[in-house]
Amino acid sequence: MSDESKDSKTEEPTEKKIRDAIEKGNLPLSKEVNAFATFLGILLILAFALETQVASLSTTMSRILDGTGEIRLGNEAQFAQLGSAVGMEVAKFLVVPISILFLLGLAATWFQHPPQMSFERLRPDLSKLSPGKGFSRMFGAQGWVEFLKALAKLTMLAVVLGILISSHRQVLVNTMFTDPTLLPEELLSITIRLVSGICVATISLVLLDVLWVRGKWRRDLRMSPKEVKDEIKQSEGDPMVKGRMRSLARDRARNRMIASVPQANVVIANPTHFSVALRYEHSVDKAPVVVAKGQDLIALKIRQIAEENDIPVIENVPLARALFAESEVDLPIPPQFFRVVAEILYYVYSADSSKYKTASG
Repeated sequence: MSDESKDSKTEEPTEKKIRDAIEKGNLPLSKEVNAFATFLGILLILAFALETQVASLSTTMSRILDGTGEIRLGNEAQFAQLGSAVGMEVAKFLVVPISILFLLGLAATWFQHPPQMSFERLRPDLSKLSPGKGFSRMFGAQGWVEFLKALAKLTMLAVVLGILISSHRQVLVNTMFTDPTLLPEELLSITIRLVSGICVATISLVLLDVLWVRGKWRRDLRMSPKEVKDEIKQSEGDPMVKGRMRSLARDRARNRMIASVPQANVVIANPTHFSVALRYEHSVDKAPVVVAKGQDLIALKIRQIAEENDIPVIENVPLARALFAESEVDLPIPPQFFRVVAEILYYVYSADSSKYKTASG
């Protein structure tokens, strides 16, 4: 891809572009998260499972091997039985560690994005064999990022090892004179501390890499203005897209309507089901104008905003129902309601002219 074509992709990816990328298996997955999950799995195995598993395997293997003296050299069946028994015990020993690593690896993927089944990524891509692209990957921005990550990991590992050796110098010296039967326990303890230190040290690197991978993923999906226009043209006939656009338009209209409630002079309401907010400014409006109307939850929201802005709420069940059914937002009320609404406005203005808005503004 030329620099010019890259520079032309200035628009954020559309929902369709992102959805298509995900369906093709192009996901923003950080390798560092999986590496961290592996270290965490090793730590859990060392701390909670290894000692019990090794003890169980040792006991069982000792019992099996104690009976090998009865095996005759030429008896293939007995050798096969022995091999089967040993293999079964080793398999049992590996079940727990493998399960822990598998579950943590799955959790690491889910943490970033739910797994997506796609055969697109399995297809051979001959462009990856291009020497030019390989050189670009190695020495481009991504190559430098990978180099810096590797350098950071090596530095962290060196720091953790340095701290561990410094704090356990005497312990390591004493191991040369320790009873050999106690060495495994001591070495296990030191290894657990080492892996724990690596896990703690790499958390910040993992979080930074997740942010980098997600940002790069979105940058790679950017589109040119022409691509955005072409996609809009292609998707205009899609019923799902049309439905989504209508839904967004309704949401925007509803939000604008709710934001207009403080402009009202009065709200006429059915106690729980309908609310109609009316504005009447003598110098502006020829007739009372509906600034907002709603049913159920929206009706309650209109009442709440009215009360917060000291706008009087008049409960009139038949009028609220009729206005809701026969009036439109941002338009004057129908003529048949002029008289009754005028009486309500006169009552509101007369009740407390200092508290409520007046018809003259």
